[in-house]
Amino acid sequence: MNNVLGFYDYLIFAVYFVLVSSYGYWVYRRKKKDVMNTKDFFLAEGSLTWWAIGASLIASNISAEQFIGMSGNGFFAGIAVAAYEWVAAIALIIIAVWFIPIYLKNRIFTMPQFLKVRYNETVALIMAVFWLFLYVFVNLTSILYLGAVAINGLTGGQYLHEIMIGLAIFAIIITLGGMKVIGYTDVIQVTVLIIGGLATTYMALTLVSEKFGLGRDALAGFNMLLKDAPEHFEMIIPKPGPGATQLEIDKYLILPGIAMYFAGQWIVNLNYWGCNQYITQRALGADLQTARTGILFAGLLKLMMPVIVMLPGIAAYVLYKNGHLPNLVGGMDGAYSAILGFLPEGLKGLSIAALTAAIVASLAGKANSISTIFTLDIYQKYLNKTAGEKKMVNIGKTVVLVSMLLAIAFTWDDLLGIGGAGGFTFIQKYTGFISPGVFAMFILGMFWKRTTGSAAIAGVIAGFVLSVFFNEYAPAVFGPETIFYTAYPNGKGAFEIPFLICMGLAFMFTMIIMILISLAGPKVNPKAFILEKGMFRVSKSTIVLIVFTLLIISALYIRFW
Repeated sequence: MNNVLGFYDYLIFAVYFVLVSSYGYWVYRRKKKDVMNTKDFFLAEGSLTWWAIGASLIASNISAEQFIGMSGNGFFAGIAVAAYEWVAAIALIIIAVWFIPIYLKNRIFTMPQFLKVRYNETVALIMAVFWLFLYVFVNLTSILYLGAVAINGLTGGQYLHEIMIGLAIFAIIITLGGMKVIGYTDVIQVTVLIIGGLATTYMALTLVSEKFGLGRDALAGFNMLLKDAPEHFEMIIPKPGPGATQLEIDKYLILPGIAMYFAGQWIVNLNYWGCNQYITQRALGADLQTARTGILFAGLLKLMMPVIVMLPGIAAYVLYKNGHLPNLVGGMDGAYSAILGFLPEGLKGLSIAALTAAIVASLAGKANSISTIFTLDIYQKYLNKTAGEKKMVNIGKTVVLVSMLLAIAFTWDDLLGIGGAGGFTFIQKYTGFISPGVFAMFILGMFWKRTTGSAAIAGVIAGFVLSVFFNEYAPAVFGPETIFYTAYPNGKGAFEIPFLICMGLAFMFTMIIMILISLAGPKVNPKAFILEKGMFRVSKSTIVLIVFTLLIISALYIRFW
């Protein structure tokens, strides 16, 4: 195992950098005049194909928290963490069929705009500010920090800040070209991500095979994982009994068995993929069929992500368990980097390029969303209502720079403590504090005509308060066992409810509060969306994609239940 890059590693990485930069510049120059238009800069309206939309969704979604955090959860808990990816594929079907038609029919370009059209400006402004803080101080910072830590570990461990700045600059270059450049460069990014990720997984399985005396055979390595760590290939983690070890409890706390499928798992995915500017922005500039096909294509790509980001973590666990990975550092979040340390020259460069592609694509997408929300929902509406197209684009570019500088400032010495928790769990948990309220507000706003603006404001506040309460205080107030939840000792002297269960409880009570408040209003809210059956009609090709996706998911769950 070594963390020294060779000539071919640098060469492959340089080719990747030049390829992405050159292609991005070509796309920018080809449509330079259009970039002065706000809808083109922020949405690439009408110019992204279905495959560009799908690739961009995946490139923006898969980042350091997946490569490092999900691989770490694979090391710790096993294949159960794949639920985030496979349930996401089903969530994307729901988004494509039922959410996107509503957005496109009502010409929705940002999530705060949705709230203004459906509720009122107060709700829209509150959430615009809330999303800006979340995107900058949770998402952007964690992506930058985890990515820099991962790449730094592969280059000797002495260049954390230089790598951090390099990733930020690379992302800024892409982002300043607008959504069109982001969308089309993401096609290259996701290609590099998949090829490099699959190569890493192949080498990880080959390494397992070699260490166990089975030759250089990836399939033999996979079979050894099944044999040596069968508990890591169970989708449903059993509920801890009275004699459960702390390790068994800790696994259940992050992935609470079948209960999570009736609670937070759906809220996480439907909120992330359907009510998130960062994601939906890619499809909002397209026509309905293109948007649907792109989203379903992304769903198919999601099915293979556990192979890329989770299997190396399980391989690292088996190697570590049998004494073949003595230099693992950083706990479970060090699993992916530890595997990359064994890769030969050239392939290590390809894997670093794949990791960089994931990080940069996510940073660029997040920065563009921050810029879009600030410019269209705050600057244009409240700070300069007469701003022209050129001024708006320049403001958007300035916001990109400022947000990235803030991210660097807060990750320089890890002021937010991202390194103190599992990266993937850190993001899921703290994003989950607002997910219940936001999703309740969106789902009722779309499909229940009676929902009011007052209910929406109450829902956002209640969702956040209830999430904090269930996560931090409920066991101390009501005890560890109630009809709604079971709390478990977390090894730190306190009891804890699995955060996905907390999310489900917060969502349920938030929905009740919003429904009760709305019942006091008119039977039909004047701002309710008009829904027509024809909006949700799907083409035969769309049905084929949906059935194909569901068949694969069913087969996976049947095999690994």
